[in-house]
Amino acid sequence: MSRQRPTVADIRAMKGKYQFTMIRVETLDELEAAEKARIDMVSVPPEMMLLPHFREVAPSLFAVPGVNFFDVGTADDFVRWAFRLFKASADAVYCSASLATVKRLADEAIPVIGHVGLIPSRATWTGGFKAVGKTAESARKIFEAVKAYEAVGAFGAEIEVVPTEVAAAISERTSLFMVSMGAGTGCDCQYLFGDDLLGQNRGHVPRHAKAYRNFAAELDRLQRERIAAFSEFAAEVRSGAYPEQRHVVGIEAGELRRFLESLPVS
Repeated sequence: MSRQRPTVADIRAMKGKYQFTMIRVETLDELEAAEKARIDMVSVPPEMMLLPHFREVAPSLFAVPGVNFFDVGTADDFVRWAFRLFKASADAVYCSASLATVKRLADEAIPVIGHVGLIPSRATWTGGFKAVGKTAESARKIFEAVKAYEAVGAFGAEIEVVPTEVAAAISERTSLFMVSMGAGTGCDCQYLFGDDLLGQNRGHVPRHAKAYRNFAAELDRLQRERIAAFSEFAAEVRSGAYPEQRHVVGIEAGELRRFLESLPVS
């Protein structure tokens, strides 16, 4: 059965009533899998969003393209960037740039999802890659950041690695769509990276990540098979075992004779 892609209004109407699912996907195969698995939302690289067949692969996914703010530039750059993505059927954009930039986007009626709590691109300000909001003062700053996003017209905010009680209390007190990454079920959406979910992340695995498969082991197996196949090909070429007659094209004897007779004497 087909399903309809939700609008911002649909999502706002479901606040507090439904836990949305969101995955960061990096390939078209992952995008297709998210669609077929009936995931609600995807975070995508902007270049994927711009592919002409994106909506053929993902007709019902609420798509949020996003990169680090320093990869886009100034507020003017962000507006041009967002317009291009919306023309390509984006549903919202991720933006962790300044509130002034978020306001510029919101003033153009572009739904923006900001970022609070642990913001990887700004982690130096909160002490590195660790939980944020574990003291009353720190938690209050997250709440104030959420209310500031609300004031400039943002649609939502990702809240990352914040105590569940803090995240729930904030979500109850904001109209923003709160996307939890390691911040518990008191928010409106649960968000994981596909690499973590599939077990193919070979680096640091965050506490909130859950691996539902072990793609790393399968990828290692495939690489061993790849090397073996390439080695067998090289060995057969060197021994003369490849190509066999079935791998090449023939020519009728008469045609070959006429061709050879047409050539100059060597």
